[in-house]
Amino acid sequence: MNWFSLVGMLILIIFAWLISENKKNQNFRLIVGVLILEFIIGYLLFRLEWGLVLFEKINFVVVKLANIASEGSRFLFGPLAISPGQEGSLGFILFFQALPTIVFFSAFISILYYFRIMNLLIESFAFVFNKLFRISGAESLVAASNIFVGIESILTVRPLISQMTRSELHTILTAGLATVASNVMAVYIFSLQNVFPQIAGHLVTASILSAPAAILFSKIIVPETGQPLTLGKHVRVEFQKENSLIEAIINGSNAGLKLIFGIVALLLSVIGLVSLIDHILMYILSFFGKEISLKVILGYLFYPFVWGLGIPEKDIFSVATIIGERLILTEVYSYQRLAEMLQNQQIEFFSAVVASYVLCGFTHFASLAIFTGGIQALVPERTKTLASISLKALIAATLADLFTGAIASFFYAGSSYLLK
Repeated sequence: MNWFSLVGMLILIIFAWLISENKKNQNFRLIVGVLILEFIIGYLLFRLEWGLVLFEKINFVVVKLANIASEGSRFLFGPLAISPGQEGSLGFILFFQALPTIVFFSAFISILYYFRIMNLLIESFAFVFNKLFRISGAESLVAASNIFVGIESILTVRPLISQMTRSELHTILTAGLATVASNVMAVYIFSLQNVFPQIAGHLVTASILSAPAAILFSKIIVPETGQPLTLGKHVRVEFQKENSLIEAIINGSNAGLKLIFGIVALLLSVIGLVSLIDHILMYILSFFGKEISLKVILGYLFYPFVWGLGIPEKDIFSVATIIGERLILTEVYSYQRLAEMLQNQQIEFFSAVVASYVLCGFTHFASLAIFTGGIQALVPERTKTLASISLKALIAATLADLFTGAIASFFYAGSSYLLK
């Protein structure tokens, strides 16, 4: 086990407490409960032999689904959609190989909702969170939903949002930012699977670990001071079922298509804007004989937190830079950068594994705007509250993802069965 990563976990928790709105009003049952659950999940998956079997089966199923999902894009785009390593491939092209799979997964999840399979999965996780952490049923349900879906998780408790406390709103916002939706996971798999064959299993594990971590850091930074309406109660998924299976497929596919163009628009604009900032910085600093870019600044910002993850010293700044870039360039770009660095042997495989856990979240300014805007559209009367907690939620989500990376580092190092 990588005992040094325990230092990183402690640093993250202390930092969250230092910026807490109410340092004295801390839910120690929740803190202990989350830590126990995180270590149990980590131990089961990383340290037991049957955990390896389960992990490999998850990885196989998810990769198989991703490859099935790419059949449609190969039909539409021909050689452009053939992944690297396969005959006739023109190399990795994000738009033609990875992004189209979002449509398939969106339709697939819509089908699971139609048959109430997704409802059952979400409610099972929500029940555990509610009973173990003693938080409200509403925020438990949203946090559990975010293991599987994205912004639409808010709709599971739509009638209750207007009555939520400030702390509850902060938790559902943090949970949304700290996790990733299942329908975009294929994008990361296609980016990394040629250099990181087990990436799918790690991403699923990261998504499960990040949900309770999000609750932990959310409640440390904005503790509950009110009386939640659904405290201690089990809340069921509010979901408007389609009239037919075909309608579910159509609606899911259309939602996936909208998401693709949303991602494309963000990447085009944000990458260009960051390049503009870099050019401005270099121009200004050239008068002083200095050269620095935004990614270097972000690398230094995240350096002390990444140092606590227990990865090799030579890789710390590289990983810190990738994590820092995600804050402004989205996780899609960061996973591609991680794949390039791993392929070029710029970082060790262990460092890449830990980084893949930290990056598994919508923890960037673009998603902050999307999630905050989505909640605000449903409850415009809570705009002032949302504005006051949005940046705190982004910080809490970032700490949660780093904590997930620390858990992976702790159990994955040394004699983990996943290394055999």
